[in-house]
Amino acid sequence: MVEINFSEWQKNDLRVGKILSVEDHPNADKLYVIEVDLGKLGKRKVVAGLKQYYKPRELKGKLCVVFANLEPAMLRGVKSEGMILAAVSEDKTSVKIVQPAKEIELGSRIQ
Repeated sequence: MVEINFSEWQKNDLRVGKILSVEDHPNADKLYVIEVDLGKLGKRKVVAGLKQYYKPRELKGKLCVVFANLEPAMLRGVKSEGMILAAVSEDKTSVKIVQPAKEIELGSRIQ
């Protein structure tokens, strides 16, 4: 584990989002292209490796935590504008998206 100081941690902009749509990635078997609503921050497309762990209907409508200020990246030809956070078991057989315990305004900051 690499330690970082608190000022480095504060640079992360983690926000509550709601998954609006989930589509198969056109160029990758294990990826989805997910549209997430971040409230006042708008909607984002996020490429996520969740296909082995969730069916689209299991994700649609769920709240999630999005790393909103992650530098956009092209993943197999699709621009990803953030990252959905997930807990991953040591052996990577179980992956669960991180969700707020209760409803809260979309775009709320995680601190």
